[in-house]
Amino acid sequence: MNAASAMETTGLVVCVAVLAVAGVFGLLRRRGDGRLKVRDEGERRLGPAELGVELGERATLVQFSSAFCQPCRATRRILADVAGMVEGVAHVELDAEERLELVRELGILRTPTVLVLDARGRVVRRAAGQPRTADVIAALGEAV
Repeated sequence: MNAASAMETTGLVVCVAVLAVAGVFGLLRRRGDGRLKVRDEGERRLGPAELGVELGERATLVQFSSAFCQPCRATRRILADVAGMVEGVAHVELDAEERLELVRELGILRTPTVLVLDARGRVVRRAAGQPRTADVIAALGEAV
């Protein structure tokens, strides 16, 4: 085997390895995307001072969005539909760019990010990415 052939083989092996790692990363990210997870926020509560609106009587769905985020639009529809179905639940959408201090404080890394708050404003679930309607309803069961 000459040197040029060895370099081509090495390049091919590196390329295949990079594609395999990227594929595994993509599958893992897709698997967890939009899942409403329990995240220990301690006794951290959000209220009208932070959100700019009153909390829902039973629960509040808080959505952090950005202007050019396509999944944010679909998430807005999902959360608005759920809030319309469940009495006492409010949906609040916040522009992440306008609320950078709160975004940093809460450790929000991407949009959409959804927080499910109980009636007292305590974060009971959190999802990064577009959640499924069934998952939002199930998370509300814990908040209510």
